Amino acid sequence: MSLAGKTILMSGGSRGIGLAIALRAAADGANIAMLAKTDTPHPKLEGTVHSAAEQIRAAGGQALPIVGDVRDDDDITEAVLKTQGEFGGIDIVINNASVIDLSRSLDLNAKKYDLMQDVNVRGTFMLSRAAVPILKDAENPHILSLSPPLNPTPKWLGAHTGYTLAKFGMTMVTLGLAAEFARDGIAANTLWPRTTIATAAVQNLLGGDKVMAASRTADIYADAAYAVLRKPAAEYTGQSLIVEDVLEADGVTDFSGYAAVPGTPDDRLFPDIFLD
Repeated sequence: MSLAGKTILMSGGSRGIGLAIALRAAADGANIAMLAKTDTPHPKLEGTVHSAAEQIRAAGGQALPIVGDVRDDDDITEAVLKTQGEFGGIDIVINNASVIDLSRSLDLNAKKYDLMQDVNVRGTFMLSRAAVPILKDAENPHILSLSPPLNPTPKWLGAHTGYTLAKFGMTMVTLGLAAEFARDGIAANTLWPRTTIATAAVQNLLGGDKVMAASRTADIYADAAYAVLRKPAAEYTGQSLIVEDVLEADGVTDFSGYAAVPGTPDDRLFPDIFLD
């Protein structure tokens, strides 16, 4: 199944993993609407919603950049209506927007705690919910959230409680939607990598150049998401999926091409958080 002509509504996506997923879909000729805040260049981060749209078009897709905030209900409503109006419907929702702060509980700023809950958890719920009435009319509707499997061990609950709550909250929302709308044929799954991905977040928050060099590229996440979104929605839902497991199930056995530094052996890659 191709994603040609399918319409994706994504939160965020100006750079990193979200953009990689969008470009993979665009190669099939998909339509991608992006609800993102980055209207003008950030001093420390590459890319805006407009530069992402240009890359999507160059890759073969149609793009609809929407400047807005996933925390704002009016912006969400406008994004859903604009996407439906531009492309005639919505086939896929990707909850990509996420805020990360790995501070310990006593060090976590209250506003940052609220921001993580608002973007990660509430944003996932509100964007998905707003699109459900339109997804019900799609041929193979999917909701995909970039969040980890629930792993409520002391190791992860105690590592960075505020962030853990926010990411597990994304997963709980998604699994809840899978159960609630199963009769409507809407798939809802989560997707998380076994190793760190070479993104700005890893560069700035998880260890700089050393961890970046021991990571995989965003292409591995994009290829796994592409595989998930082509599955039959009625049969492939309610799962907390791991990137590498998805690709292995599709016959991929060699991941060496995804190494951020070519030639890095798998046993030297940095494991991502939340997975034992």
